[in-house]
Amino acid sequence: MSVVTRFPPSPTGFLHIGGLRTALFNYLYARHHDGKFILRIEDTDSERSEKRFSELIIKAFEWVGLDFDEGPYFQSQRGEIYAKYIDKLIKEGKAYRCYCSRERLSKLKESQISKGIKPHYDGFCREQNRKTSGDYTVRFKLPDSVGKVEFYDMIHGKISVALSELDDFIIVRSNRMPMYNLACVIDDALMGVTDIIRGDDHLSNTPKQILLYKALGFDIPRYAHVPMILGEDKKRFSKRHGATSVSVYKDEGYLPDALLNYLVRLGFSYKDQEIFSLDELIRYFDIDRLGKSASVFNPSKLLWINSVYIKNREPSKLAEEIAPFLSELLKREIDVDEKLTEAVKTVQQRAKTLKEAAGQLKFYFEAPSDYDEKGIKKYCKDSGLLKELLRLAEDIKWSESELKRVIEETMDKFQIKMIKVAQPIRIALTGKTVSPGIYEMMLILGKSESLKRIENLSRFLDERA
Repeated sequence: MSVVTRFPPSPTGFLHIGGLRTALFNYLYARHHDGKFILRIEDTDSERSEKRFSELIIKAFEWVGLDFDEGPYFQSQRGEIYAKYIDKLIKEGKAYRCYCSRERLSKLKESQISKGIKPHYDGFCREQNRKTSGDYTVRFKLPDSVGKVEFYDMIHGKISVALSELDDFIIVRSNRMPMYNLACVIDDALMGVTDIIRGDDHLSNTPKQILLYKALGFDIPRYAHVPMILGEDKKRFSKRHGATSVSVYKDEGYLPDALLNYLVRLGFSYKDQEIFSLDELIRYFDIDRLGKSASVFNPSKLLWINSVYIKNREPSKLAEEIAPFLSELLKREIDVDEKLTEAVKTVQQRAKTLKEAAGQLKFYFEAPSDYDEKGIKKYCKDSGLLKELLRLAEDIKWSESELKRVIEETMDKFQIKMIKVAQPIRIALTGKTVSPGIYEMMLILGKSESLKRIENLSRFLDERA
């Protein structure tokens, strides 16, 4: 089966999380069938479209790793193509110029509502040559010979819409730019799109587009309308439920493959599997594995999946991904070297995001400027223990076995348990009572820096005694 899919975002804002899921479904379907995936920027709305959003959409695709085979195409650059088909529809009597003013249309709508009639265009300009100058839009003329539009949806099954539910809809704006439905149909046909996978909020557009396909003599593609993503209150997912922009998840330190893994599970299932590689998704994905019910966006589940990906990441790769967050946190460039990689190993089992991991790694590159007060009161009554540690560690070879020996000797001298030694060291090194293991930290920090920080805490305790 030859398959061509596309994702056509409008650059009127950031790429929405729901849009990324739709793009992912189209991508996986095309790859599963050894087909083609196209990116098309639908920027015919010149008042709302912005170049910066187009650029951010393309960057989002680069970040998540969804490579497109063609594109990005920009509808704003295809005006001559659309003009040819607009002229064709008008000449064949399948569309007409509408000179109705906004005032007339507004009054018509008010009148119909007051009479309990569903607002619709009354066909006032259907007769050609009613007016030959001035601003106009172009409307599609609903065929009189057709009573309904029927199509098969690969998710919802057979759908039928009576033409009485539609009116002569606008296909060209007064600025001569085509409306969404017309530009979409022309592009999909000329680009050879065979399958359209999109949100079910587009179901109302499908009958209009099918009428346009037929009027233009194009083959009609297959359709699959995916249920929308809902918030936890079962309403359409929006900013009140959390971040909706893909860029926010990038900035917060989510891994792109973790985000894709989570999004694909909002509608797709394969047995009881939760974690998928991209290769597995391509192998298993198909329309018949998409659900018919809306999925609920669960931020906690996404965070869990992200933590799984962090745990399973190759430390050197994870270090590269964390470095920009750590550099931002410290306001200086952090090199991706052996020290950072070793440090990453100490936090990757606990961190849920790259941003969180950077916060947990900060102490490796910056000595603490203050100390946890509760920890000080509980574990650091005076500096005697720290001074003994400094004395014993001064001349040792810096290794885990020697550090263990020093700590055991300190425990024996003060007749205390490990926690009473470990916690003062932990506070000295990090300023906090929770951290990676003390031996791991001291080996990564090195002898000079570790002893310097222990001495700093000792001096701090003496000064406040």
